[in-house]
Amino acid sequence: MLELYQFEASAYSEKVRLILDYKQLPYTVVEVTPGVGQFDVFRLSGQRQVPVLKDGETVVPDSTAIARYVDETYPDRPILPTDPKQRGLCLALEDWADESIGIHGRKAMIGAFNQHPNFRTGLLPANTPDLVKNLVGAVPGDILSFLGTGVGFGPESVKESTRILKQALEALCLMLQNSLYLLGDHPTLADFAVAGLSMYVKFPARRYVNLPEGICDKGVPGLADDADYAPFFEWRDRLYADYRQVRLGNGGSGGSGPTSIAID
Repeated sequence: MLELYQFEASAYSEKVRLILDYKQLPYTVVEVTPGVGQFDVFRLSGQRQVPVLKDGETVVPDSTAIARYVDETYPDRPILPTDPKQRGLCLALEDWADESIGIHGRKAMIGAFNQHPNFRTGLLPANTPDLVKNLVGAVPGDILSFLGTGVGFGPESVKESTRILKQALEALCLMLQNSLYLLGDHPTLADFAVAGLSMYVKFPARRYVNLPEGICDKGVPGLADDADYAPFFEWRDRLYADYRQVRLGNGGSGGSGPTSIAID
């Protein structure tokens, strides 16, 4: 069976989980502990980032490489078009999603995490002690913003990421007008990349990801609750309802569950 080495709250891991569910491939998840667990990932794959897919003796790091590997190895329900132009557009949109929605969504989420205590504590694992939740919620947002400035998550950086995301969401709403999917009548890698990576902007309405139930349908204020972008999130909810498996326990698709929750 396939093994997915992941962080549960990683949008890039979610992108892969969406693809595996769409292709109806059973897999188990191996939750990587940030820091010490990443040494094990390095020994396995030669790098420390997740997601990493293990298929027997084959080890594939990186969400894009994983997507292409499973599409070539398990060709049923393909996610890459065969037409050259459509394939090129699909790969371009997927790369754009990785570099724009994935990166800037994370920054915007951390900005919301800093400024909104309820959102901040809602992202903590369900078994977090109340004392820790209260401490996290009590830290002033301006202090967290100041601490984030040195690592690229200061107020100006978050503001710029929010601007880029607004433009991306507007573009997606336009692309999806009168179209079932980004490239036509069938879902492709582009759709799953955009849908999975937008998790940081707004979490899915149902508990597809093993995070506290209260975080479902919550997201970055000014983006997740803007009516102008509602068509995109409604489209994403339909995509999830059609292809993503609802998490009933802690496991992946037919597999054992993660042991901890972290954001990569």
